[in-house]
Parts: sequence; C-alpha cells; structure tokens
Amino acid sequence: MSFDFTGVLVAIHIAPEASAPMVELGAARLIAGVGIDGDRYATGRGTYSHKPHADRQVTLIEAETLEALRRDHGIDLPPHETRRNLTVAGVPLNHLVGRDFRVGEVVLHGGRLNVPCQYLEDLLGKKVFKPLINRSGLNCMIVRGGTLRPGEAIRPL
Repeated sequence: MSFDFTGVLVAIHIAPEASAPMVELGAARLIAGVGIDGDRYATGRGTYSHKPHADRQVTLIEAETLEALRRDHGIDLPPHETRRNLTVAGVPLNHLVGRDFRVGEVVLHGGRLNVPCQYLEDLLGKKVFKPLINRSGLNCMIVRGGTLRPGEAIRPL
C-alpha cells in the first residue's frame, strides 16, 4: 500500500526531566538511536525511562487533534501541554506505524501509537484522556539524526 502526503513541522518541545514543563525550541538536534538532545528520554530522566522502548526516542502529535479537542470538546490543549516532542500538521500519524518518513533531513520510523494516560489528565487538570483515544500521537525511533526547525516538510519514504 502506498500513500502520499506533505505535512509540516509546527513546533518542537522537550522537557529536561519527568513532569518538568515542556520548553519550546527554535531548533533541535535529533540523535539516531537516542532521542532529542536535552530531552528527558534522551538523558534517561523521563517518567518511563525505567522501561526503555526503542520507539520512545521522539513523540509526535497532530495539530488537527488539538483543533478537534478545542472544537468538539471545548478543551484548549496547547502543543507544550501534550507532552509530545513534535507537533505536526497535515500528517496522518495513525497511518505511519511501521513506516519510515522524513522530517526535514531527519528520518523517523513510526513505532506505535501513543496511548493517552491518566498521568497527563492529572498533571494538566483537563479531561483529555477519553478525547485523545486513538488520537494521542505516534512514538518513533530516530533512524537518521539531524537538526530540525519548525516549518520543515514531512513526507513518507
């Protein structure tokens, strides 16, 4: 099955450790097999770092999901509150499981869909668990690293 799309990287966020506020970056260095330079999962200081998973190197969420939360549920969830690293637009994340795709010069492999967690709902005090079912983003492995900036094109390989 082949499909084509061109999306865009909207925002980049990292957190230095578990539960720390996400910080927006104007550029980020992604390290193959490791994660985003300075992010909690690259340094082993994330909530789930004690349960390593190769596809937890970078997480993505669709800007369209955030728009739907606002429109359909009246929930304002800005990108930094999602706890995901890359906010993208025009990218069918659910269809990228098991596929490689390019974000600028970086190549990612879609590992598995991210599942909403009660932790996020508790941390934010917003009822996001149920509305994020099947729309909570994508966990990825970094196949080829490089530097990313918002505005980079996203395409399937």
